[in-house]
Formats: sequence, structure tokens, C-alpha cells
Amino acid sequence: MAGIGLLGAIALAGVIVAIYAAWLFHDLPDAGELADYRPPTATRVYAGDGTLIGEFSDERRLYVTYDQIPATVVQAFLAAEDRNFFRHGGIDVAGLGRAMFKNLFNVVAGRRLEGGSTITQQVAKNVLLTSESSINRKLKEAILSSRLEATLSKEQILELYLNEIYLGYRSYGVASAAYNYFGKSLGQLTADEAAFLAALPKGPTNYHPKRFPGEAKGRRDWVLGEMAENGWLTDAQRDAAQARPLVTQDAPRRAAYQDADFFVEEARRQTINRFGRDVVQGGGLYVRTTLDPALQSAARDALMKGLENYDRRHGWRGPWGTTDFADGWQADAAKKTTPPERRAWQAAAIESVSGNTVRIRTARDDRTGTLVTADAAWANANRQLRRGDLIFVEPVSETGSSFALKQVPAVNGALVAIDPQTGRVLAMVGGYSYALSSFNRATQAQRQPGSAFKPFVYAAALEGNYTPASIVLDAPISFAGGANGERWTPENYSREYYGPQSLRRGLELSRNVMTVRLAQDVGMRKIVDLSEQMGVADDMAPNLSVSLGAGETTPYRLTAAYAAFVNGGRRIDPYFIDMVQDRNGETIFRADDRDCRDCDRTFSGQASPRLVPRGKQVIDPITAYQISSMLEGVVQRGTATSARGLGRWVGGKTGTTNEYRSAWFVGFTTDIVVGVFIGFDDNRPLGSGETGATGPVPIFTEFMQTALKTRPARPFVRPRNAIFRNINGIEEAFRPGTERRREEEAPRPIDIPIGPQKYEDVVRREQEDQTRQDTAPAAPTSPPPPKREPAEDLSGLY
Repeated sequence: MAGIGLLGAIALAGVIVAIYAAWLFHDLPDAGELADYRPPTATRVYAGDGTLIGEFSDERRLYVTYDQIPATVVQAFLAAEDRNFFRHGGIDVAGLGRAMFKNLFNVVAGRRLEGGSTITQQVAKNVLLTSESSINRKLKEAILSSRLEATLSKEQILELYLNEIYLGYRSYGVASAAYNYFGKSLGQLTADEAAFLAALPKGPTNYHPKRFPGEAKGRRDWVLGEMAENGWLTDAQRDAAQARPLVTQDAPRRAAYQDADFFVEEARRQTINRFGRDVVQGGGLYVRTTLDPALQSAARDALMKGLENYDRRHGWRGPWGTTDFADGWQADAAKKTTPPERRAWQAAAIESVSGNTVRIRTARDDRTGTLVTADAAWANANRQLRRGDLIFVEPVSETGSSFALKQVPAVNGALVAIDPQTGRVLAMVGGYSYALSSFNRATQAQRQPGSAFKPFVYAAALEGNYTPASIVLDAPISFAGGANGERWTPENYSREYYGPQSLRRGLELSRNVMTVRLAQDVGMRKIVDLSEQMGVADDMAPNLSVSLGAGETTPYRLTAAYAAFVNGGRRIDPYFIDMVQDRNGETIFRADDRDCRDCDRTFSGQASPRLVPRGKQVIDPITAYQISSMLEGVVQRGTATSARGLGRWVGGKTGTTNEYRSAWFVGFTTDIVVGVFIGFDDNRPLGSGETGATGPVPIFTEFMQTALKTRPARPFVRPRNAIFRNINGIEEAFRPGTERRREEEAPRPIDIPIGPQKYEDVVRREQEDQTRQDTAPAAPTSPPPPKREPAEDLSGLY
């Protein structure tokens, strides 16, 4: 019986073990799945020249193949984690035995179980299992490790490990960690840097290089010692590497290039709309955008400078906080404000004030100095500076003892630069600071364009029976249906009228009454239809007030619509993304989808392929040229003469709306179209005299000084069938047949001498006549007017 009892007990134990094994392993994943496994990887975004400008991901990971990982990096991780990796079958028996022995006591004591895991076991745990700490999970891990070794090569297992592992600093995998900690690619890492990364798997938080620098360097040096012990470093190399300080970046960055936040966010939205969030955030896409980094940086700097100049013209608004200089005031000051993205600016406190002699102390490095006298006087004139005021300053002397007073502008704006031939968005800034407000005023702000809309009125006229030399009467006019039962009477800014004037003069000097008369004759339905075909806006009301810019659009759309005036009359659809490839390098999207039948042919001396120009023809090429020429006159003789220093073949149009609520300038050369907008987000007035010429034109000029270095202005392309005639010293283009009919309609001003000088005489006279701000009367009520009516264009008069 005893024998039977023993055999029965053994059999029962066998059954129990079999049942336990069946239960334990019934849900084990298939190790073979790892042959095609790819962890979620970041989508990286590049400028047109290859500069990394952004990254989209939930887990910041860059996947690299085994042959792309330097031997030094592999050796560092083997030394730190599994020196016998290439010799064991998935389980390091000696290491596992030591861990299991300790775990007997850990279970009794209720402590966390130790690993003793090989790299293969870590892959099994990280990829196929949960991070649960239990005997069951350890047994599953061991079984899966054996299966992995039978399914994958050692190199494949190591590739998965080095790409999957979390290393802190928001880094998943060694490639991401190399960039986030050191701003380098894997191939650029030194031995000590590779050793530091290998030190992190045991506990990235415990070896944080900024919070625990001693522990981090100590662990790094231990790894270097292990590398030398295994023969991967000489003693001299180990000693030299250990002697080097541990220097890492202050914080992980998605890209070293930091000037394109608004652009990158717009690219992210468009990519997600096309491919879906999961693919974009974890699919490891390669996205090449249209951005030109040099132009983007120039655009950001020009807009910020222009907004700061506006802000300075309107006075000091006071400190952004106060302090009593108690212990720790510097840290408190840093917590109370958001960096304004002017990287040279610093937070500071005023220590003493004696007239315009103001002493300050910086919060970041506790330096003392004085404010520039002119800045102190500027601030004191509006609001007295006081001890304890918290302000922004910028060093202006080499010794760092003299500081300029700065304030973050309350006003905002946008700048968009587009290639008019293709629609590529070369630069875009949607506001003063993305950190302060991510609202993109370039693409999202619906604002009235004011007189920047007038070129579309004149284009509609030129598409009909008008020419640049056609005459329109500049004289008072009124319409029934104005506000409060009164008549609507549009006026010129100077309250003066100049009689019969040519279309050219009317556009160059932005005559409101001429524009309304022209719109009345052409018909607002034709003007609205044409502007919608050109992409200005959708569903515009055919009101006469719209001819003065009462409709709403965005800087992005208005700038793109101007491209047709430069490219021969074609509407181009602006775009941010040139090409997208998947993680395998296959192209899954290309913006230029034109068919090129001969592009793949071997070159044998034949002519280059001819591609059909992009975009739909929306206006006659002669009309486009006529408008370009007339808008060049706006810069040379009209309301934007402050941009005349850029030279010839630069055109554009200013715009200012009712009560100076929005100021615009859209300018161009043959190769670039640039739109600039300034306005408060709540649409309150900018202040008397803040016109399109006062704020936006200087921003445009500042930006174009950079743009013209690589894209020098060229003559506008002359249409093949246009007829050219000299009218009062200006070469005008005519549609065939209209030159004879219109030649005798050269402008005959009432009291202004004929000749090119007359334009500047008019501008000078108008400047002398300005005595008050002008507000447009209400527009006629039939058809109904929009909610906000525009004033006459005020551009170029200050």
C-alpha cells in the first residue's frame, strides 16, 4: 500500500505539474511574431534642405537596424547587461541561479523579485509579456527566451532590445537617447557617451544626469571598466574616457531647429488628416516639408521685431510682476512668467530708481547693471518704474552691465511666404510666440483685408473692357441705404478728390472712391466670383463695401491668391508637405503628382522634359502682368514707397481697415509672395496712424533683405501676345486691340502735372493734408453689408 501510495503521489504530482504547465503556457505569445515586429517609432519632419524641424510621437523612438549600430554602443550594453549574450542560449544559468536563490528570500520578505535576466529575457518581457513581477512571469520569460533564440538570430534579438528599451529623457531606444542626451547620431557617440547610455536600463531616473550627476557618472565609469575588462577598451582608453566629464543637454529636444513651431504644428495637422493619428504618432514616417530654414528664421525675426517696434510706439505698459527680494525671489520670478522666445532676454528686478538712472538685478545669474537711459526715460514717461518691479531685459554691452528694457507685445500678427510658381510654403509664422499662444493667425485668423483686396477689383475690370490707362472719375459719390437711413458716401482719406484718373494711379494711390465707382461699373458679382476663383475666400457677399476689403479672409489664403498675379494667372494651392515615406522608405505621398512621361528615360542629348505648369488658369496672363506692373508702381510711387529700397521688380499692396483694426501688406517678386498682417486678437484698434505702410511694410522689407540674397528680383514675365505702349513714361501692357482704343485715354489730372513725378506729388500732398482719422460711413443696406465696414485705405501716409 505504501508503494502504491508513493506511486500514486508521484502520478498525482505529475498530473498537477502537467495541469499547471498547460495553464501557464496556454496563452504564451508566438515568438515567431517578433521576426516582423517593429515597435512604435517617431515620425520625423524635415525642412526642404534636410534640417530636422520636428518629431511626432507618443514614444520618442528612432528605429535603427543592427548594422547601423556602432560596435562601441553594442559593446557598452553587453558589458553592462549581458556579457555572455553571444555565448548562451537565452538563459544565463549561473546568473539565473543566483537570482532565483535570492528570490526565495525576497518572496518571504515581500520584496520585489530580482531579474538576473539576459538581454533575450528582457526582450521577451518588454515585447511579449507584462512587467508584472512574479514567479509565473519569470517561468514564462525563460520559456519564451528559449523560443526566441530558436527563432531569431542573436543580431535580430539585440536589434529589438536596443530599439525597444526605455532610457529616460523621453527616449525609447538607443538612437533616440543619443539625440536627446547628446544631440548626436549613434555614429557620433564617443565611448564614454555610449557607456552612459548603457548605464541607464537599470534605472534611468536614478542616473538622471542633471538631478544625480554623481551617481550618473559613477555608473558610466563602471560600465567603462566592464568594457575594458572584456577587452573592448584598452586601459588607456578606459582611463581617458573616465576622465571626461559627463556633459548632456539640459532637456530632450525634438529638433535642434527651433524657429518653426507654427509651421510644424500645421504640418502635423495636415499629416494626421491624411494618414490618421496612429500612423503619424507611431508609424515612423519620413516627412519632407517645403520649409526653407533661412527664410523661416528671417520671417520669425522680422515679425517679432516689427511687433516689438509697434509695441514700443505705444508706450510702456508696466512690469509683469513684483518682488520684495526675499530669499528665493529669483526662482519665484522664473515660475511666474512664460519665456517670450526672445532667447537673449532675461527676467530681472529693479533695485533702485533715481530719475532715469535705474539699477537692476537679473534673476538667472544674479548680475547687476543699469538700464539704458533712453529706455528708462521711455518707461518713466508713461508709468514710473519702481523698486521691485519685475521686467525683461537684454544685455547691450560686452561687459554685461548695461541692459535694454523689453516687454512682450500685446499685439500680434502673421507672416506667410509662398513660392508663387509651385505653391510651396517657404516660411510661416502664426504669431509673436508659440509658447504664449499656439493660435495660428496665418491660417486661422479671419480678418478684413482692407485695401489689400483692391487688386482683385482691378483684375476683374482688366478682364473686361478696362486697361491700365482707362479713366475713372475720382469724385464724390453716394448710395442709398446707409446707416440710420442716411446715404453711404465713401471718401478718400484726405477728403479730397482728383478728378479723372487712370486705373494705374487709382491702384497705386489706393483711391477708395475710384475703386467703388469701378466696382459699380464692373459688377460686384463678377468681382466676388473672380476673387473666389482665385482663392481669396468662399461665399463672399456681393456688396460694394467688399470692394474696399469688407470681406474676411486669412493671411494664408490672401497671400496664395496674390500668387496668380506673378505666375501668369494660375491659381496655386499652397502646401506644406512635399513628400512622405513610410518606415521602409516607400513613398506614400508626393505633392507634385504631375505626369512626366519622359523623366525616366536615359539621357541621350534630347531636350529636357516639359511639365505642365501647376495650377488652374483663373485670369488672363496679360491681366496678371498688368496687375503686377501696377503693384510694382505701389512700391515705386504709391503707398508702399518705404520698400522702394529693395529695388525694381518688387510689387505689393497695403491694406488698412476701419479704425485701424488690421494692417496688411502683401508683396512679391517673381519667385516669392509674402503676406504680412498685424492686429489685436480681439480686433480692437491698433491706434491712429497704424497703417499697412507703418507696420507691415517694414516687416516685409526686413524679411525680403534676406530672401533677395538667394532669390534676386527678376523682371516679371512679359506675356507673349501683349502689346506694350509708353503712357506718361510708364510702359503699359495691353490686350491686342485695346491699345489703339485706349491710347488716347492717358490720364489727364485736373491740377497735377503730367509725368512720373505726379505720383509722388500726390502722395506728398496727401501727407500734408492729413489732419484727422477717417472712418468710412456705413455701407448701403441693399444688398446687406457685412458686420464691420472698412475705412478708406490709409496706407503709405505716415
